Amino acid sequence: MVFEIHKFVESNPYEGVEIMATRMREKAAKRAEEKDLRPRAVAKYIRMSPYKVRQVLDIIRGKDYLEAVSLLSATPRAAAPVVKKLINSAAANAENNLNLSLDDLMIAEIFADQGPSLKRMQPRARGSAFRIVKRTSHITVVLDIKEKTSEVKAKAKRPQKASATKAKASAAKTKAPTAKAKPVVKAASSAKPAAAKPKATEVKPKTTETKPKTTETKPKATEVKPKATEAKPKTATAKSKEDKKNVQE
Repeated sequence: MVFEIHKFVESNPYEGVEIMATRMREKAAKRAEEKDLRPRAVAKYIRMSPYKVRQVLDIIRGKDYLEAVSLLSATPRAAAPVVKKLINSAAANAENNLNLSLDDLMIAEIFADQGPSLKRMQPRARGSAFRIVKRTSHITVVLDIKEKTSEVKAKAKRPQKASATKAKASAAKTKAPTAKAKPVVKAASSAKPAAAKPKATEVKPKTTETKPKTTETKPKATEVKPKATEAKPKTATAKSKEDKKNVQE
């Protein structure tokens, strides 16, 4: 048997590590630049369905911080105190970490994601069982300053105003030639109208032919039918009555 001898080529095991490390540093630096620096707070594993939590979040989305707190304190929902506590936590982060005033804050983003569900069983008839799903949710709140949102809205409205002014200018251009044509129409109307020539109206005689009505009177046939008066033969009772009268006489 012939045995082949394999020569192992010596290679550096850390050859691509330096390239990977530089790439990871670049990614980390880019993530740090694009990181959202707005004040935020997150509440995880809240023992409540996200469907029920979102009903409360829709009430305060886009509101001011102080207005949202007053609305939550008057909302009769189970998720209201949890969301209120979370908003106060985000406001505390903004005040202590970023030196922002509470009067300038508003709720920029707020949403609830579904967390892991707890499975439980409920015994039923004949040894069967029903599943009980106890859901959890993760709630996230992001606050922002009011001025930034107002500037974004103003920028979004500017192109609409420019387009409106362009439309008005184009409408004025189209109306300009009609305004110049008005004096010409007036001058033409100021001239005296020419005498109207009498039109020859030919009257055609109407031919009315009267057709004589033929009224023929047909004699009515009145036939008098004679009444049939036949003498009925006398019965046996009538004969007996006549015999009695004769006897009495």
